Amino acid sequence: MQQQDRPQEHVRAPNEIISSAPESAWRKVNSDNILRITLETGAVYVELNERLAPNHVNNIKLLAREQFYNGLSVYRFVEGFVAQGGDHTDTKIPTKGKKRLDAELSFKTDKRLSITALDGSDGYAIRTGFLDGFAVGQNSPATKTWMTHCTGTFAMARGNGINSGGTEFYITLSPQRYLDRNITVFGRVLEGMEHVQQLQRTPSEARPFNPILRVDVLKDIDSEDRAEFEVFDTSTVLFEELIAARTNRPEPWFKFTPNYADVCSITVPTRRKTT
Repeated sequence: MQQQDRPQEHVRAPNEIISSAPESAWRKVNSDNILRITLETGAVYVELNERLAPNHVNNIKLLAREQFYNGLSVYRFVEGFVAQGGDHTDTKIPTKGKKRLDAELSFKTDKRLSITALDGSDGYAIRTGFLDGFAVGQNSPATKTWMTHCTGTFAMARGNGINSGGTEFYITLSPQRYLDRNITVFGRVLEGMEHVQQLQRTPSEARPFNPILRVDVLKDIDSEDRAEFEVFDTSTVLFEELIAARTNRPEPWFKFTPNYADVCSITVPTRRKTT
């Protein structure tokens, strides 16, 4: 798509839209759908998507509540690709959660599922946009919806068998859209990507390799961690305005704008709730 001169009509900049948004433009994230992964340098908070992948969300909460991940590690780090954690020996047996799950590659509906869609083409999906704060793709009739692999995506690793995943999770370090619909995506990082990026790249004899201190459902530990998160409501007119502002940046610094944004370049604003 050719670049265009900046539009002359007034368009608010993204930071203006976000900073002036009323409280009604923000959605509080249910703490029962937030996973806290505690690493050596700090906590990573992940919002789980129970709408698009309910079985995986339920299973990882069961695994967290039985302390399956405590003492395991983020055993695989591929620069610019993913950080993968769990049981690298594949021998630990859960007592409540399942070791293997049927993949949830897309969420199927009988009727069209409405999303806040982006204009323009996408090389990996007929339609892309946002649903409940998550970046998603859809088929042409909008009866299949799936989460896309943007930075901070939380997904379930697997072997060659499509239903071979169940306990080994990964976090994407950059967009990896070619993985879409090949693997179950069921969450996104709300806060703490800096701790993922600080993980060791290769094992060292000096210290344990990327230990996972613990994994908890945030609701279960509210007596020690009172973190509350809000995300911008992606079903609002304000979010549509934010998409337009990121598509054609109106700030004076920009002399040319591409009149284009892909689904991974639209970051859904996230903040800690202040009380």
